[in-house]
Amino acid sequence: MAALGREVLARLPRPSELFGFYRQDPTRRIAISVVIGVVAGLGAIAFFFALEWARWFCLAYLTGAPAPAPAGEQLVHLPVATPYRAWLLFLIPAIGGLISGLVVYTFAPEAEGHGMDAMIAAFHNLKGFIRTRVPFVKAFASIVTLSTGGSAGREGPIAQIGAGFGSWVARVLRLSVRERRIFLLAGCAGGLGAIFRAPLGAAITSVEVLYREDFESEAIIPCVISSVIAYSLFTFVFGFQPIFATPGFAFRDPRELLAYATLGLLCAPVGALYVKTFYGTRDAFRRLSLPRHLRPMLGGLGVGAIALLVPEAIGGGYGYLQMAIFGQMGITLMCLAAAAKIATTSLTIGSGGSGGVFGPTLFIGGMLGGVVGQLGHLLFPQVVTQPGAYVLVGMAAFFAGAAKAPLGALLMVSEMTQSYSLLPPLMLVSVVAILFNRGSSIYEKQLGSKFQSPAHQGDVTVNVLEDLTVRDVFPAEQEFITLPDQMRFDELQRTIAASGQSVFPVTDGGSRLVGVLSLKNIRTVLFEDSLKDLVVVGELCTQPVSLSLDQDLYSALLTFMDSGYGQIPVVDYQQGRQRILGMLQHEDVIAAYHAEVSRRMQAE
Repeated sequence: MAALGREVLARLPRPSELFGFYRQDPTRRIAISVVIGVVAGLGAIAFFFALEWARWFCLAYLTGAPAPAPAGEQLVHLPVATPYRAWLLFLIPAIGGLISGLVVYTFAPEAEGHGMDAMIAAFHNLKGFIRTRVPFVKAFASIVTLSTGGSAGREGPIAQIGAGFGSWVARVLRLSVRERRIFLLAGCAGGLGAIFRAPLGAAITSVEVLYREDFESEAIIPCVISSVIAYSLFTFVFGFQPIFATPGFAFRDPRELLAYATLGLLCAPVGALYVKTFYGTRDAFRRLSLPRHLRPMLGGLGVGAIALLVPEAIGGGYGYLQMAIFGQMGITLMCLAAAAKIATTSLTIGSGGSGGVFGPTLFIGGMLGGVVGQLGHLLFPQVVTQPGAYVLVGMAAFFAGAAKAPLGALLMVSEMTQSYSLLPPLMLVSVVAILFNRGSSIYEKQLGSKFQSPAHQGDVTVNVLEDLTVRDVFPAEQEFITLPDQMRFDELQRTIAASGQSVFPVTDGGSRLVGVLSLKNIRTVLFEDSLKDLVVVGELCTQPVSLSLDQDLYSALLTFMDSGYGQIPVVDYQQGRQRILGMLQHEDVIAAYHAEVSRRMQAE
């Protein structure tokens, strides 16, 4: 029976074989990107549907305080006759915070706060790894937070949901670390492209938000494919209309650039204040002796108190942005709403609540733009003829300055409103906001450039390592263990216990390399005695990875980065036969780099 089980398992194809993917086949990335886009789109559909109904139930049906919706997001049309209940409006954000805190800190603490930062951290520092449970916990906690009046956005949850699925797909297909990072970004782009109906802006934002002065160019194509697929599915269900309706804004008077530049100058200090307040509030909550499960409830009480005075500052606020676009909010109210939004967002997310900062950032920028537009229209009516246009420009400019993502921001706002004629002022104001606010970012995990990211630690070594080969650093005499692919699991356990290796070449019983077995890949099943008669080494190993003696150390380092292994087999071919010579350590390559750099510096 055991032999029959091993034979059946041996005949089962690996997940990568099911899709027919090969390392050098570009169709593989396209196919995976399409799959990720489909799932991200379906996830966005489910998330948006659940969020809108939960928001209607909590704010409209229970509290009698329905918030206006933008023109393109009026999903629930049921009338309500619930009288306004101020006491419940005060309490319901705290109730939502309590539920969110209990769920997040019990099942997935990394789902706290705004998910975009968690996605950025996973790309840079966690090799693109996001636990499978995180998207589900993040989705539930964010729906609870947002539907009960928490001031947060949808991009953080949906970005982490999409990115989590992209990471999971890469793990299931046993892809390299480099590809796992790329498909993590593709999942993020799919979620953003769907939920904001902005496929191009979402793709650019996903590769741009990682760095303050750089972007992840290699991921653009997978991000575009995933975003387009997810957007198409989402709009097929909910319609192709943009989120915001506009009266047809246009930029025609060059003199108006001065007013727009003024808006950019205003966005810079307010953006810096927003970031400082946000992280100052977060640090203050972390210093509290209160259990972290309860901190979002305390933040919710603060949000509820503000809601009684400025109800415009709770929830997503997109409906109020729609009103500002059509000039239905006064200057004083917009100033008050922007200031209160900074406070409610800091309380909601800074206390550990689950949500994003993209939506609140757009709200604050839109209110600032509305103030500048209406003041400009009062002072210079012949120049500033469309004050509502400043709301749209302020949305993009404020996010660009606060998040250091100008291209994605202006494209997303253009797609969310279909107002592409405002691109010139959008570009100008975004640049001004960034130039005068370079010292802070709402995304704490952002890095300056690729050269500061662990994901690109090998990029700076090209000129040095290309001059060295594996032969130069490979120790000729060494002891190492190879594993036959038919070795039983109990024999594997004994071999690992007696060896100091962490990575083992797997052979076909002779000398041909057929796979690689890494301890980190089988750590969860290593001590499962029930498997000893069911599996063999060939069923546990991954695709073969190897180096040759004449291979330069730069490409060797890329192989280490792609595989994620600390040791890689070195093979040689003699008379058409393959022979495994030993194992090259990642540390040997790094040591060779430092030695060569030191030698060249001394020679100079």
